[in-house]
Amino acid sequence: MEDCIRIVQEHYDSDVQYEWDRLERHPFEFEITTKMMDRHIKPGDKILDIGGGPGRYSIYYAQRGCDVTLVDLSTENVKFALEKAKELNAKINAVSCDAREVSKFITGEFDHIFVMGPMYHLLEEDDRIKALNEAISLLKDRGMIYVSFILMFSGMIFGMKNSPEMLLFENEEVFIDAVLKGKSYAGDAFTKAFFIDQKCIIPFMNRFNLKKKHLFGQESILAPCELNLLNQTQIVTDKWIDIAEQLCEREEFLSYSEHAMYIGQKI
Repeated sequence: MEDCIRIVQEHYDSDVQYEWDRLERHPFEFEITTKMMDRHIKPGDKILDIGGGPGRYSIYYAQRGCDVTLVDLSTENVKFALEKAKELNAKINAVSCDAREVSKFITGEFDHIFVMGPMYHLLEEDDRIKALNEAISLLKDRGMIYVSFILMFSGMIFGMKNSPEMLLFENEEVFIDAVLKGKSYAGDAFTKAFFIDQKCIIPFMNRFNLKKKHLFGQESILAPCELNLLNQTQIVTDKWIDIAEQLCEREEFLSYSEHAMYIGQKI
């Protein structure tokens, strides 16, 4: 497992700007996700962003008057986030550490905790459970937690959009077989990564002392046709985003997204 953690850390350390730019290349994820999160987060709230990368969500909420602490495995992500926050006149705290050991580095209680990265890269279920227990231990009673997953079908969406020939690659056979069998997948991808079958999210999250508020696709219905929609006029794109927000919690459309978020309240 430690080799896996090192590989993931090196992946994100190697090109922080690329990861920062990701949500500009794929803006629907950020727009729909923040629309859903904004329903619960208000100025003055205290936020812990675990696995927050170079700080897109941390800075967004700091600019809206929240007290934000960013935690990330990548030291380069943390350094970049602090510099970018200063550049954008936003104040955040930030520290580099493993999501499985957050309570060794962070104290206090938070109104909201984001776990929007660790579930992508912790390949063993015991490690995913440990990371979420760590997060929940720092959450206030009745506080809100926001947990993101990469969905299994995201790999197929990516292939159809960007690399249709991937179905012919021998190294993709294990992943495609998991899709066909309705299983989750943990292993080699863009780095070491965990892709979850959507039907497994609620049973997994039911392990914890949480009340489900939302489960939604972070791109809603937009991911498969993202490239076409981004080439439309702003008025057309805005209308699609509006419809997508209204559909993002519909279970039958969840596989249209590449990422899913569970929002729960500590009980």
